[in-house]
Amino acid sequence: MRIKCFQLGALWTNCYVVWSGDGDAIIVDPGGPAAEVREFVAHNGLRVRKILLTHGHGDHIMGLGDVRDMASDGVSIHSQDADCLTSASKNLSSAMGAGAVFKPADFRIGDGEVIYAGDMSIRVMHTPGHTKGGCCFYITEGDEELLLSGDTLFARSVGRTDLPGGDEGELIESLKKLDAYSDALKVYPGHGPATTLGDERRLNPFWPAAV
Repeated sequence: MRIKCFQLGALWTNCYVVWSGDGDAIIVDPGGPAAEVREFVAHNGLRVRKILLTHGHGDHIMGLGDVRDMASDGVSIHSQDADCLTSASKNLSSAMGAGAVFKPADFRIGDGEVIYAGDMSIRVMHTPGHTKGGCCFYITEGDEELLLSGDTLFARSVGRTDLPGGDEGELIESLKKLDAYSDALKVYPGHGPATTLGDERRLNPFWPAAV
C-alpha cells in the first residue's frame, strides 16, 4: 500500500491518493484544483475506484469536479454531511467567495462500515466534532495500516469546533475512539504534516486525559 499527498486549494488541504499493490486507488478530499492529481494517477497507471470525503467543508471538496469522472465506484460521504455537496452555505464555500455546489454523493456511508478498493479494506469511523458527519478512514492491506484523520486530528492539534455543526464535546469523544489503535499507527491529517497516534497521545495538548 502506498500513499501520495497533494496540498490543494487556498487552505493547502491534504488530498491523498492511496493505492494497493494491484494498482487500485482511492482519492480522499480533493480540496482544490486537482490537475496534478489526475496527472499522477495517469502517469502511474492507477485505477481510481472511489473518492472518499472525510467531511463536507468546501476546502475538502472544491476539486471534486476535476476528479469525479475518474472514480468507477463514485463519491462517498457520511450521511450527516451529505447535504454539504449540494449547498454552498452548508459547505461554507459561500463564505469563502466560491459558492461551490456538486451533484449528490453516490453513496452515504456510516460508522463501522467497511468498504473495499482492490486489496485495500477501508473502515469508516464516524468522528463528529468538527462537523456532524466528520469521519476518519482506517485503511489496511495485509499487515500494512494507516489512518486518514481528516480534520478530526492534526499533528499536535485538532479541528476547530466553532463552525456550524462543530461540538467540542463530540470531538473529544471522537478522539477517544482512536484509543483502540496502536501507537505505531501512521496518521495522515487533513492539514499539516503526518504524525503517529503515539506521538499525539503523548504530545497533543487536546488529547483527552485518561480516566
